Amino acid sequence: MRAVIQRVKKASVAINGAVISEIGPGLLVFVGIEESDNITDAEWLGNKIVQLRIFNDSNGVMNLSVMETGGNIMVISQFTLHAKTKKGNRPSYIKAARPEKAIPLYESFIKVLSDLSGKKIATGEFRAMMNIELINDGPVTIIIDTKEKE
Repeated sequence: MRAVIQRVKKASVAINGAVISEIGPGLLVFVGIEESDNITDAEWLGNKIVQLRIFNDSNGVMNLSVMETGGNIMVISQFTLHAKTKKGNRPSYIKAARPEKAIPLYESFIKVLSDLSGKKIATGEFRAMMNIELINDGPVTIIIDTKEKE
């Protein structure tokens, strides 16, 4: 699983012009699932995300997690995170998981985050054309891949 995590002041997702989900301060997580991913990846990534110390403490040092700040989390599925661009100019998405595998793992990932944070996780809609609005806080953007665990 690959995630792009953005610290946000607020974020929302709209489909066909209607806002379906929104959060205040917290994390906006774009997640891509590849064929080789499994529940272990979802659990590892969820744990890492809720414990990331990327919010400022009273001294202005990034030393607090989303759980410590009481922030919210929004998760948006994004298969394009697995784009391969080595050959030519048209990205290949061959490593991205097919919906029949990706949807259950995406839902499991959301449940992991909800269980760990004790909060409802805001989401988009899998496979929908979505418009995402956000105010990036910092900006702070972190990329995590469960295959690299860096």
